[in-house]
Amino acid sequence: MDETNDKLIQAKQNIAQTRSAKGVGTGRDAGSRDRLPPGQRLVKDGWPVLDLGIQPDIPTNLWQLRVSGAAQERTFSWDDFLGLPQTKLVTDFHCVTSWSIFDAHIEGVLWKDFLAAIEVSPQATHAMFHSFDGYKTNVSLEEMAQPNVAIIHRFGGEPLSREHGGPVRTWVPQLYAWKSAKWVRGIEFLNADKRGFWEVRGYHNHGDPWKEERYS
Repeated sequence: MDETNDKLIQAKQNIAQTRSAKGVGTGRDAGSRDRLPPGQRLVKDGWPVLDLGIQPDIPTNLWQLRVSGAAQERTFSWDDFLGLPQTKLVTDFHCVTSWSIFDAHIEGVLWKDFLAAIEVSPQATHAMFHSFDGYKTNVSLEEMAQPNVAIIHRFGGEPLSREHGGPVRTWVPQLYAWKSAKWVRGIEFLNADKRGFWEVRGYHNHGDPWKEERYS
């Protein structure tokens, strides 16, 4: 990554370390599951763009999704991916930087339908999602089993835009948005938890918005 990206990453890491040291956003139980989690503000005009300073441009004819680790290896082409059962969902979405959007219209492959198309070891407990920009994040298979979790390619009735992670990103709406990897290229199944990009830089390993699990 270039110097600008390094400065951006270091700044966010410093925020995580400072707030973690003060006990801010490290897992306080909100005591309820209101639609807008504590510390969040509703964004109605547009959808904020946050990344590592790199927005990969991946044509769909070159895009591939590789399954590896504690699973039978398989690579999905764009046509393979679109050939899986497609589902439309309406969910909310929450970012650790304190914005939330309501009623996001998305379309893609539900996680349960994706699992039906592959073979995963019964010993697997987590998935590590790898992105074309070098990003990665870990999510437990228990969280991935929630009903609105998907691998999506459309948002608001349109193809998922490049700045928001297109052509394909993951969608884990019950956790903070850094757990929903953009520009996803690989899913590595793990027999034990392993922290991802932000998790090793001070972000919480779980990321529940209602408990404000922002920092470790």
